[in-house]
Amino acid sequence: MENILEVKNLHVSFDTYGGEVQAVRGVTFDLKKGETLAIVGESGSGKSVTTRALAKLIPSPPGRIKEGEILFEGKNLAQLSEREMQKIRGKDISTIFQDPMTSLNPTMKIGSQVMEGLLKHHKISKKEARKRTLELLDLVGLPDAEKRIDQYPHQFSGGQRQRVVIAIALACGPKILIADEPTTALDVTIQAQILELMKDIQKKVDSSIIFITHDLGVVANVADRVAVMYAGKIVEIGTADEIFYNPKHPYTWGLLGSMPTLDNEEESLVAIPGSPPDMLNPPTGDAFAARNEYAMEIDFVEQPPMFKVSDTHYAATWLLHEHAPKVEPPLAVQSRMKDNLHANVPGERKKEGDRS
Repeated sequence: MENILEVKNLHVSFDTYGGEVQAVRGVTFDLKKGETLAIVGESGSGKSVTTRALAKLIPSPPGRIKEGEILFEGKNLAQLSEREMQKIRGKDISTIFQDPMTSLNPTMKIGSQVMEGLLKHHKISKKEARKRTLELLDLVGLPDAEKRIDQYPHQFSGGQRQRVVIAIALACGPKILIADEPTTALDVTIQAQILELMKDIQKKVDSSIIFITHDLGVVANVADRVAVMYAGKIVEIGTADEIFYNPKHPYTWGLLGSMPTLDNEEESLVAIPGSPPDMLNPPTGDAFAARNEYAMEIDFVEQPPMFKVSDTHYAATWLLHEHAPKVEPPLAVQSRMKDNLHANVPGERKKEGDRS
């Protein structure tokens, strides 16, 4: 499958009074046409900063892309001017942000907000833009679009506002859709509806999605591939099945172990001890070493490379070195790998669908 985006050795820093905060440190990944790549990790791991850098939405100052390439259709976005990026944002790369209320202009009718991108990028008439807007509102499942197109954001519920935000993001038929925790501010019922909506829309418009979240339950339902981030780096990347059934990094084990399930009420959650490192002064070795019960001496002095597990699965942990001791995930994690996530992982869901 052809790559639509390639990110190579991306470094993003913020200059503060206390010094340089190294928010993203050497991130490398690709995005294929039509796939959904989920980026997961704790708050502060660099997920949102990475995706904001892709659209060059890092405020400068204090932020800056310090190093690296963001290759989209042969162009290095990191080197484009703001004027050049304005032609790409909304048209080729769109973003759905976490809180729909802060994403929408409270003084503008929602129809005008959806039409804005159409009028800017497609140079069509207002009549044509309004017709297209009604189609988009229908596509995202907003009832009575003819009436609601002339209403204001405060007249919509949280889930309806998020549908409007998705319509805005889809207006120009973007090739890449960045969804930055788009369901976090919603209750679980509406969250499920929005996730189903995004999967359905992706099939219809054939866009690629980068999905940012800290919720592995969400990841299991939407992602083709998963990248796990910690302290500004990708520490493991692979298909959803590989990450859920054969995780190799202790941090990924921790994330899986801390995920609640409904299947076993007696099973306790596994907390990750400690807290993420200070990115003003990142550790010399593996950033996760201080929180890793399996850490070896080398973890504190040298960063691990990306070890190849399979053609699609890589993990940055010294535990994969040929001379490292054999270590298995904690029992609670193994239990989740085998049972608790069985019904949610994409590969299993497809099998169930085939039987129906």
